[in-house]
Amino acid sequence: MKILIRLPNWLGDVVMSTAFVNAVVKLYPGSEINVIIKKELAEIANLIPGIAHVYPFSKKEYPGLTGAYRFGKKLRAQKFDLFFNLPSSISSTTLAWSSRARKRIGYSNEGGSILLNNAYTKPLNLHRVNEYLWMLEQFNGITITDAIVKLETRKTASNSNKLVLINFNSEASSRKMPLLKAQQLLNTLTNTFKAYNFGLIGAKKESDFVGEIIEGVENPGNIHDFSGKTSLTGLAELMAGSKVLLTTDSGPAHLANSLNIPVIVLFGAGDEHNTAPFNTNNLHVIRAGQLACEPCLSNTCKLYGVPKCLELIETSKIISILNSYL
Repeated sequence: MKILIRLPNWLGDVVMSTAFVNAVVKLYPGSEINVIIKKELAEIANLIPGIAHVYPFSKKEYPGLTGAYRFGKKLRAQKFDLFFNLPSSISSTTLAWSSRARKRIGYSNEGGSILLNNAYTKPLNLHRVNEYLWMLEQFNGITITDAIVKLETRKTASNSNKLVLINFNSEASSRKMPLLKAQQLLNTLTNTFKAYNFGLIGAKKESDFVGEIIEGVENPGNIHDFSGKTSLTGLAELMAGSKVLLTTDSGPAHLANSLNIPVIVLFGAGDEHNTAPFNTNNLHVIRAGQLACEPCLSNTCKLYGVPKCLELIETSKIISILNSYL
């Protein structure tokens, strides 16, 4: 059997979808498992166990619904038996439909009820991982009880490492650590854990913000700037060689969690019950919980201008949890 899975469009969601891929591998032994993934994230697919072939999809090369249709049409010759569509978008359902896969499975919103053979109403209030798996459960009439989010990298963790990784970035400004809070926290960390080095990570577009943070700290000699200097697979290997990741709610939080690296996540906007890293082993979620608006799902903080919910997180609590890993 030939199976094609359209993976989500964001790093964190792609990582969370690995539980779905793993379940498909187990449910269809001996099948060829293929994936479509956003071109910018394609290298991550190589870290997902069980995948035979990766089809990178670029919206720049295949813009709009016409582009999605053309991309799907190119896949018809592969004669896929099953197409699982994880994103809930009209372009992804159009792509699924144009592939002419024998059975196309996904959620009913954004054209799914028309363009898919098996379209289900998306369940509410589930963790994103379980939301993906629910689709598979409905299609197969089963219950999946052994879900695990997992990526595999060539580098293995070492207990002797002295590197603490930190990510203050996020795609949404409501989940991005305010500059002054980031600098204050770094000062406390470098003064408290003098035997350790601290590495700040981020995408290339986040390098200016990371540099601005480092310019205002007391102990820059203990801080290394990795922002914009690693590929996604390189970032995964850097994480595997680190002691722990301290991070905002973001894609790197899920990436480290999938590699079984201890993760401390600082939540502002976003609901940790739906989108926190899935594997609970070596995971700590910290929320200030002092504002009536917490948690919100807005990408910008309309009340305070900056995410006050992140500013209110107690540094002493972060230090205490971090100390348990060092």
